[in-house]
Amino acid sequence: MAQAPPRVAAVLIGRNEGARLVAALASVPPWVAPVVYVDSGSADGSVAAAEAAGARVVRLDLSRPFTAARARNEGFAALGPDLPDYVQFMDGDCSLAPGWIETARAFLEATPRAAVACGRRRERFPQASVYNRLCDAEWDTPVGRARSCGGDALVRASAFAAVGGFDPSLIAGEEPELCVRLRAAGWEIWRLDAEMTLHDAAMHRFSQWWKRMRRGGHAFAEGAARHGAPPERHFVRELRSALLWGAALPAVALLGAVAVSPWMLLLLLAWPAQILRLAPRLGLTRAAFLTLGKLPEAIGIAEYWLRRALRRPAGLIEYK
Repeated sequence: MAQAPPRVAAVLIGRNEGARLVAALASVPPWVAPVVYVDSGSADGSVAAAEAAGARVVRLDLSRPFTAARARNEGFAALGPDLPDYVQFMDGDCSLAPGWIETARAFLEATPRAAVACGRRRERFPQASVYNRLCDAEWDTPVGRARSCGGDALVRASAFAAVGGFDPSLIAGEEPELCVRLRAAGWEIWRLDAEMTLHDAAMHRFSQWWKRMRRGGHAFAEGAARHGAPPERHFVRELRSALLWGAALPAVALLGAVAVSPWMLLLLLAWPAQILRLAPRLGLTRAAFLTLGKLPEAIGIAEYWLRRALRRPAGLIEYK
């Protein structure tokens, strides 16, 4: 008797994604079931759209802080005790590429130690803004065994459950943090050479990009605080880079100009020098934004440290 193919479910999360959510649900193959949509307080008809598409809908309790990690965990819990073999996690502003789940499922079946398979996430409208193009470049990570994944990935349900899922208290960086725990438990994370999802960042303003970079800095600080010790050194390099370029350099230059000599401002020339150093590899635009982004990253790090010192809960840093 032929063995039944491994079962795959999908968990989507979102808030006020509108047409993007409709496209996301439509991109899920009909044989993937159940499909769970977790809503974080939408006011645009997202819940009705998900129900019309046949998805199970989970409405997050408004009395508790929203996080993507919490939403994904509650979506996973809604699958019930009869867990599928694999779960496709995805954001409500993404659409699956045709054939992705089949490709990722076959890889996980052939690679027993792999807990996560992710592929190429692309921006749907990279031409719409420089910020969308920066996201598209950011998603282009190396193929092969990886240290972490993003919010879109096919995950082995048993491995996810065994490590306790995402940490619901994290406002950012929850996927790399999950992968730290999965790798510590002996599992592997893989990036496949395959198209996975189309993402719509919908970033058209500098302020959106700035908030996104602030959120990244917060994630670096919290990740390093939790898993920065050897041998993991989680986000330690990113943390140090942000503090060097986004905090120490401008602070020394400005304070030195006041206390020592105006010539200390020449230290700020290290920024354009860094841009020129990175430009041959990354392109001038990406190198410039990567260097400038150290400023909001440093602010996000300071916000995390201040919040931790005052023992205050973290608030979401949303860019759209």
